[in-house]
Amino acid sequence: MSAVAVTPGRRVGPVILEGRHARLGPLTPVHAPALVEAASGRRDSYGFTVVPGTLAEARTYIESALADQAAGRALPFATLARAAGRVIGSTRFGNIEFWTWPADSPHARPDGTPDVVEIGWTWLAADAQRTAVNTEAKLLMLTHAFETWRVRAVKLNTDARNARSRAAIERIGARFDGVLRAHRPASDGGIRHTAAFSLLAEEWPAARAKLRARLTEGHHTP
Repeated sequence: MSAVAVTPGRRVGPVILEGRHARLGPLTPVHAPALVEAASGRRDSYGFTVVPGTLAEARTYIESALADQAAGRALPFATLARAAGRVIGSTRFGNIEFWTWPADSPHARPDGTPDVVEIGWTWLAADAQRTAVNTEAKLLMLTHAFETWRVRAVKLNTDARNARSRAAIERIGARFDGVLRAHRPASDGGIRHTAAFSLLAEEWPAARAKLRARLTEGHHTP
């Protein structure tokens, strides 16, 4: 696995995360047609996720993600299946937090290293779900968050109604923190209650071992 990072300061810069099965590269407007193609199969698993279905929707989706990136709030990726050589979806680091500490605090961080990040906004083509690409993509992102940025925690949130997503998050080793009621608009037009999970730095070694074992043994349910 490898990671290439750029741009110092109080924001994170684009990175490329690459493993044997998955490659996560910076999301750009060029990816719009590929995202539409990736989402063109069965869509029954997208009920609680914003997934573009047309070229216009994909362009808007990317514009919104890049606006969050420009504001320092997010780092969106195009997810590539290396064996197939094609884009199969998208994911991102979001809600990137840089906490303010006194200069002499033992908790102070170097520039460009956030304290907490969220992993989410994830969707994959129907034929890529529950595959090694999915499992390795999570491993790549968590490894970068905990071992390169050395964050204190990674947050993983989902619509409280999304039982499949909640189970997958728990299988990684994240702990359920509670439900944020009336948290934000839901992808289906309603009001979303968010099931909030977190994984702390001290819990990462056990979670990493689980993900690596899943890759080795071929269990790709996250």
